[in-house]
Amino acid sequence: MLDIKEEELKKILPSDGPSIDEVKKYLEKYNDEYIVIKCGGSVLVDQNLFNIFIKDITTLNKLGFIPIIVHGGGKRISKKLNELGIKSEFIKGLRITGKETIEVVEQVLIEFNQEIVEALKKQSCNSETINSKNNNIITVIKENEELEFVGTPTKIDKTIIDKIINDKKVPIIAPLGLDNNNQTYNINADTAAGSIAKKIEARRLIIMSDVEGVLDNDKKLISEINSSSIKNLIDNETITGGMIPKINNCLDVASNGVKGVVIIDGRKNHSLLFELLSDKGSGTLIRQ
Repeated sequence: MLDIKEEELKKILPSDGPSIDEVKKYLEKYNDEYIVIKCGGSVLVDQNLFNIFIKDITTLNKLGFIPIIVHGGGKRISKKLNELGIKSEFIKGLRITGKETIEVVEQVLIEFNQEIVEALKKQSCNSETINSKNNNIITVIKENEELEFVGTPTKIDKTIIDKIINDKKVPIIAPLGLDNNNQTYNINADTAAGSIAKKIEARRLIIMSDVEGVLDNDKKLISEINSSSIKNLIDNETITGGMIPKINNCLDVASNGVKGVVIIDGRKNHSLLFELLSDKGSGTLIRQ
């Protein structure tokens, strides 16, 4: 980690973010460790939230962190399919991706991948695309016949990530992969981010979404949970529906070499910086 002087920190940090005293404490904590950030939901469609996200990634980069971005794009994909008159159908939250749909999914995600790179460039933050056409790192097998071109990651190529990071760039990863016949597959972005975090043994996997984190029955944020408390929360129906696979995926990641997985609310100002660089954090931390 860089030895950053207080004057320099004042220039780097946003005035409405964590305090300089807090930030100083946390700079050492993530020294030379990977942080995988999965962004989805409103951050990807609300221009103001997207701009804050881009600035926060730039801030982390200037502070010497190693952020690795995995982005979704579900809302954009649905919008594009709608325009083309292709119906979106889902099974347990996963998009059925036929021959026609996968071409649209790939096009939308690669365009968006490039947009993120361009937005970071404008903030003087160098980054590089990773997608099915450029630097592909994810090898997949078909999840099941029903979902068609939806893939489950079987292998992650860490050497490409390392090369980009050694060049002092931020990797921007689209949730796409190729099978052994070079056929493109759509991957659930949480699954893609989890597989990458496990492979590189990231210090943290941060999932930015449109929920505050895990809430108790009084709708209060639970700041930390582990495997036994997760089981209780599912049994007593505090965690229900689509949140169950999300949490189980997080737990799997936290049980396989990643020190902690955090679900944070991307709709909140600088939630990323508050999670990594402040005492109170900003969401629910999931440990083994």
